[in-house]
Amino acid sequence: MLIPTMEVYMTPVNYPTRSNFLMAIYYWLDSIPFGFFVAGLIFDIVYMNTAEVLWNKASAWVIAIGLVIAIIPRLINLYLVWFPKTYTRNNVSLIGFWCYGFAILTAILNSFVHSRDAYASVPENVILSIITVALVSIAYISKSFDDNHKL
Repeated sequence: MLIPTMEVYMTPVNYPTRSNFLMAIYYWLDSIPFGFFVAGLIFDIVYMNTAEVLWNKASAWVIAIGLVIAIIPRLINLYLVWFPKTYTRNNVSLIGFWCYGFAILTAILNSFVHSRDAYASVPENVILSIITVALVSIAYISKSFDDNHKL
């Protein structure tokens, strides 16, 4: 009968990890667009209630800035989700990838809606902003259940 010794239990296990540099850039830039999208939602709600054109223009700008900043983390996420080399891809990371991807598409559509004159963008701008923020929120919630996103 074999009795396990302490040496068996004390051996280190090398779990596959991702590039620390890519993950640092990803985590540094990933949450910034969400803040801009939430600001766009707030500005759209204020514009719907006040009809002050400043809020529509501000919302269009923060959504556009959020889309520009979202480029780098989305490209890193594309690489991490679709080209796994040292780890296994799971369904949770796919859910987050697709939710954030659809959120970017709705934000692009929302940018086009904001190009309308005056009050013509209401209520579509609020609906699209709510959908964008909800999809990004679902992506972040799903990412919290993903073990592959840990450094």
